Amino acid sequence: MRLTELRKGDRGTILRIQADPELRNRLHSFGIIPGEELEVKGCSLARQTMEIDVDGTLIALRKEEAEKIEVEKSVSAPAR
Repeated sequence: MRLTELRKGDRGTILRIQADPELRNRLHSFGIIPGEELEVKGCSLARQTMEIDVDGTLIALRKEEAEKIEVEKSVSAPAR
């Protein structure tokens, strides 16, 4: 699943980044690396940008960048 498929409040684990080396290096410098967990904090109205939290750092990504990040959505625990 692509990062762009997650909604506000969803959590996931980064599986793969399918981008050119320049973008991959930039994402890595922000802590966006395979194995890291993230949470979607918000999206613009047209979903052209999204804000994610990776290890306490808020990062804004363009839709084109977020589409290159493959994630596994975390399953929420059932409410008690």
